[in-house]
Parts: sequence; C-alpha cells; structure tokens
Amino acid sequence: MAEITVHQCQCPACVRGEDHPDRHLHHNINLLLSHLDEQQRRWLAALKSQKIGHGGDILLSQITGLHPDTIRRGREELDADLQDRPTDRIRKPGGGRPRLSKKIPRSSRR
Repeated sequence: MAEITVHQCQCPACVRGEDHPDRHLHHNINLLLSHLDEQQRRWLAALKSQKIGHGGDILLSQITGLHPDTIRRGREELDADLQDRPTDRIRKPGGGRPRLSKKIPRSSRR
C-alpha cells in the first residue's frame, strides 16, 4: 500500500514555527485532504476559502499546497451546484491520452 504524505502548512505563522491556535487545524485540514481524491480536495479547500472571504484562496493555497486557481475553480463548481461534475468518476470523460491508433498517419500510397 502506498504511503500517504501529509502536506506541511506554509502559512506565515506555521513557517515561523509559532504555536498559533490554528496550527492544529491546518494539520488536520492537510491530513483530511491527503485521504481525498482531487475533486474532493478542490471542493473542501474552496469551501474553507469561501468561509474566510477576501484573501481566502491565497491563505488556503499556503495551507494546503493547492494552486489558487484550483481553489477558485472549486468555488466556481460549488457555486454551480456541481452540475457539470460526473457522479460516477473523478474526471470528465474525454480527457487523457489519445489512443495509439489515432496517432498512426495514413499511408500516402494510392
């Protein structure tokens, strides 16, 4: 079984090593995120960011290691009530690597 890595918070207070009141919360957020799939991580970070308000995307990015654009995308998906998100899979269909048979060029012979 693969070992799970928990992201270390990079917010200014945690980086300085201060024993601030949210240090344990930041660890627990990262612990939970380490057990979720990519869209669930995005949605949880977006939800926490909405609660913080202005500057929330940047702060959550520092705490979780997710890119601010990823958190913004999660907020947009939550605002749309997750309507475009598939329920039976993590990613939308159509992504990924093209089939090898499509890469083979046709012969120029007639």
